[in-house]
Amino acid sequence: MIERELRKKRALIYKALSHPIRLHIVELLLKGEKCVNDIREFFDVTQPNISQHLNTLKYSGIVDYRQDKNLRCYFLLDPEQIEKIVKSIQ
Repeated sequence: MIERELRKKRALIYKALSHPIRLHIVELLLKGEKCVNDIREFFDVTQPNISQHLNTLKYSGIVDYRQDKNLRCYFLLDPEQIEKIVKSIQ
């Protein structure tokens, strides 16, 4: 049963990282915490689209955020593990 849950968790992480925008967001967050507007500057998409990608990353357990007044600032929950995954794809 535990192995099944672990496979589900891994699949969720790989699925979340399979989109180019989400992968780019994760690469940005490897350099440190960023607020939504800071992340959005790197893409030619709307802020709601970036938020949707961030929600996918949060649901998969890759990122979390802290609220700073009206801003949500995102960070990686386990940057070392995510960095290993990202670098293994090269």
